Amino acid sequence: MRRIAIALTTCLSAIFTVAQPAFSAEIKVLVPRAVFTVLQELGPPFERDTGDKLNVEWGLSPSFVPRIQGGEAFDIVMGQLGLIDGLIKEGKIAADSKTALVKAGTGVEVRAGARKPDVSTVEAFKRALLDAKSIGYLKVAGVPQLIERLGMTETLKAKTTVPDRDVVSDMVAKGELEIGIVITTQILTTEGVELAGPLPEEIQIYIPFAAGVSANSQAPDAARALLRYLGSPAAAAVIKKQGMEPG
Repeated sequence: MRRIAIALTTCLSAIFTVAQPAFSAEIKVLVPRAVFTVLQELGPPFERDTGDKLNVEWGLSPSFVPRIQGGEAFDIVMGQLGLIDGLIKEGKIAADSKTALVKAGTGVEVRAGARKPDVSTVEAFKRALLDAKSIGYLKVAGVPQLIERLGMTETLKAKTTVPDRDVVSDMVAKGELEIGIVITTQILTTEGVELAGPLPEEIQIYIPFAAGVSANSQAPDAARALLRYLGSPAAAAVIKKQGMEPG
């Protein structure tokens, strides 16, 4: 009887072990706003198909670097290509996980319903900046350097806002800024703003974004699966819809 009881216990144990649901990983993702909007659309189907959960935090990608260097745990970080390369050199990201994501262009935005300035040529763009009552852009993404190259930094200084957070589009939507110069996808995915036009091709700023998996990730397989998913045809369709090119 004792042998039968042990056998029955072993059998029941095996049944309940098999019946347990598959392990679901939680993937912590640090992401710039330009790619966050892509994850907003692609995250839910990925979670549904894999059973994994995304824990996504967005912000200016340079702000992630000191946190990572300070030992903060993460699974994936996304940002400008140079940022990812730097973290690979520091050993924070697994080198073989580096993945090109998107290439984003830069445009000019105004509040929804407002008059759209002509920005179709370099001279028209400069005139639009001179005529605007207020202008905003980020200290990253190459716009400060462009304004300097055009010789307009001092001229525009008094009416220029350069916030520390990625809130230029929100400020334009609220009427706090007349013009914003940001990544085009952000304009297309922010309620309350409209695209006046892309920067003229001669001064267009294209920004490549990439991603990598933490060298100390607790869910490396799930993280790599997400990066593969972001390279799928379904992801490419979302990326193009948001005004970017797949990586």
